[in-house]
Amino acid sequence: MISYVKGRLSAVEDDRIIVEAGPVGLAVHVPLSLFDELPKIGEEIMVYTYFQVREDAMTLYGFLHKQDRDMFRQLLGVSGIGPKGALGILSAMKPDALRLAILAGDAKAISKAPGVGSKTAQRLILDLKDKVSLEASLYALGGNEEAGGTSGSAAGLDDARKEAAEALMALGYTQSEAAGAVRKVDVKENMTAEEVLKASLRYLTIL
Repeated sequence: MISYVKGRLSAVEDDRIIVEAGPVGLAVHVPLSLFDELPKIGEEIMVYTYFQVREDAMTLYGFLHKQDRDMFRQLLGVSGIGPKGALGILSAMKPDALRLAILAGDAKAISKAPGVGSKTAQRLILDLKDKVSLEASLYALGGNEEAGGTSGSAAGLDDARKEAAEALMALGYTQSEAAGAVRKVDVKENMTAEEVLKASLRYLTIL
């Protein structure tokens, strides 16, 4: 099992990147939605991977964050969705947007992905709604992730976001509304959960 690949980004192709790990160039298939997050050619990159082995091929799929790889794995657990289909969904929607669509039951947004009809989108929501957490849907707002976890300051910001979202739900907002509001807040270092909550409420009042 190849958990992650770390090395120099040597090429970006149609739906994959080439990572130079020592004397080997590894082809890693990635969702198109992460292309704008890639470093420049020649710079170092770490990609969290899913390794698929079949009789006729061995394929690496890669993601910049562990939570996004987890989302990919969850998609594979949905009947009728294979690696190519899962990659297509995550190419059409960033993983955090997909999580929010699942929480909101937005089959229309999910069915815009290539090869995904309304029935597949509804089945995806049904299968994954209880597996997608509020914490995961807020992940994209977090700090930089390293192989060993998040920094103390990033973890503190994540706690403030989560507490603010939980407070919004206690006020009667849905999980998807709370996550969406908190996502709109430009959270600065040392902001408290109360400050994030107030900023989120200001956003909700103008909807």
